Amino acid sequence: MRDSLRSRFHFTPLPFTQVKVEDDFWAPRIAVNRERSLPAVYHQLKAGGRIDAFRLDWTPGTEPAPHIFWDSDVAKWVEGLSCDLALHPDPERAQLLGEVTSLIASAQQPDGYLNVHFTVVEPKGRWSNLRDAHELYCAGHLLEAALAHFRATGKRTLLEALLRYVGHIDSVFGREPGKKRGYCGHEEIELALLKLYRLTGDAAHLRLAQYFLEERGQEPNYFLREAAARGEAGPVRVPLDYYQAHLPIREHSEATGHAVRAMYLYTAMADLAREANDPALVAACGRLWESATLRRMYLTGGVGSSAHGERFTADYDLPNDTAYAETCAAIGLIFFAHRLLQRNCDGRYADVMERALYNGVLSGVSLDGERFFYENPLASNGSHHRQGWYNCACCPTNLVRLLPTVGGYAYSLSDGALAVHLYLQSEARLSLSDGLPLTVRQETRYPWEGSVRLTLTPAAPAEFTLRLRIPGWCRRYALAVNDTSVKARRQRGYACLTRTWQPGDAVTLDLAMPVESVEAHPGVRHDFGRLALQRGPLVYCLEDADHVVSVAQIALRPNAKLSPRFDPNLLGGVVMLEGVGQETDPARWEKALYLPRTRSRPRLTPLRAIPYCLWDNRAPGAMRVWLPRA
Repeated sequence: MRDSLRSRFHFTPLPFTQVKVEDDFWAPRIAVNRERSLPAVYHQLKAGGRIDAFRLDWTPGTEPAPHIFWDSDVAKWVEGLSCDLALHPDPERAQLLGEVTSLIASAQQPDGYLNVHFTVVEPKGRWSNLRDAHELYCAGHLLEAALAHFRATGKRTLLEALLRYVGHIDSVFGREPGKKRGYCGHEEIELALLKLYRLTGDAAHLRLAQYFLEERGQEPNYFLREAAARGEAGPVRVPLDYYQAHLPIREHSEATGHAVRAMYLYTAMADLAREANDPALVAACGRLWESATLRRMYLTGGVGSSAHGERFTADYDLPNDTAYAETCAAIGLIFFAHRLLQRNCDGRYADVMERALYNGVLSGVSLDGERFFYENPLASNGSHHRQGWYNCACCPTNLVRLLPTVGGYAYSLSDGALAVHLYLQSEARLSLSDGLPLTVRQETRYPWEGSVRLTLTPAAPAEFTLRLRIPGWCRRYALAVNDTSVKARRQRGYACLTRTWQPGDAVTLDLAMPVESVEAHPGVRHDFGRLALQRGPLVYCLEDADHVVSVAQIALRPNAKLSPRFDPNLLGGVVMLEGVGQETDPARWEKALYLPRTRSRPRLTPLRAIPYCLWDNRAPGAMRVWLPRA
């Protein structure tokens, strides 16, 4: 088997297993994921019957019946624990993982089929409702779990089972006579198959992924024919764009439909575009990227504004208190951005990847690692809180598989270049294109401070280009090599230093990180006349816990000075923003619903903002990201 992309991709991400994260921001969160989140999710999966469902001993009438997406929840936990074990070996957890993966494999049917619900609950319903039943979606997550388990342990139990399952799927779907011309209503298997192809090099896996992508949206539409075969009469219950099945993929131009499904589809499209070197598919990805990130993305990197259908709506429709911004969708946006980033190392993709990672994703889990957000609104009256579990548990399980891999988003390699996308204290070990070993040591307190020092230690002097991302939020920076100031060539958002690097060479990058007042596009009616606060990659918010009046009554003065201050005792240690805002005394409205502005008499009030990703970790209360302009 093989797992090298460098020969086909311009840039290749450095595997997370080659990056040791040691900072005081991400390292504690990865540790909490290992020590608290993964066990908490396992407990819920076990207690709710999701894991034991693979024993196939469910009997009709017993509640709960294995649900159509239960397999995916277990699979994502397997992937998360596998990734964590790859970083932190633990014999006891490895044994538990082995037991669960063996149990999953034992549920496989003689023909290779592997799905709990359609084995014990609806055994005659296989592949009869691809639009809604999530069979291929679950298969995709099981495949990703098998790949992670194999890479972490070298054991093939689950991988061999999934290879047989993929073979079964290949025998069912395709354009050949006697096969179903279908595809899944919830995309996932496409990107999983492309991952499998990179591991095996088996062209059959690439062809199957390509089939599922290119069949989508073709006429006559499979979902309509399938529904008719099931006897569904009348108008279409859900528009086809909800499933991204309204057009063939190369004709898509707007991010539409269910946001998680869309992000998984776009990620697979980006992968296939690079594998096939397909200009039309590259162009489609570009249009979808601009639609999603320039017109339909929240400041926090959240996407999918509507709770109805968990979907995209219209350009600039970004309400705050009703924002859905599902955690899974932000994770999917990171996947999409990371794939596009490898094509030409364009900083705009890394900027969005970072924005989503630090804000819209990290908000999804509490500091103690045991409570989770499904939705991530940008305003709350105090009633929105993280929960320990959900019947639809996609977000908790997605988070536990993402967090161990954060280091894998930091670096990429190409022939003659090393790109640094994320700044986090870490040590990376890699080999340059000629095979020469190189160690990169990052020292930084990012995102609290903008100073980064990288020490490069090649095994011998080596000439290559070091590409350092200059974040889009940074308007001023300084570079030095071995403490001597240097100028660098700028290319697509990166400062490029080409030289023969000696062992021990040090590069210092100082990114100016002032507090910024941010305005939204004037088309975003919900934020017209409002400002938000950002410092570095972090979006800030106000919480009632820090104020004597409700944050719903506080306005932001555009020219007010806000000072960052690190508080080691607040929320595990954070930089908060302190200054003076403006509030109106509600007592003046005691006998009135409306007053002339001259009689409202606003007054100054202390203001304190915390990173958005940390809200709802203290006493319940209102929260606001966008504040009225005083």
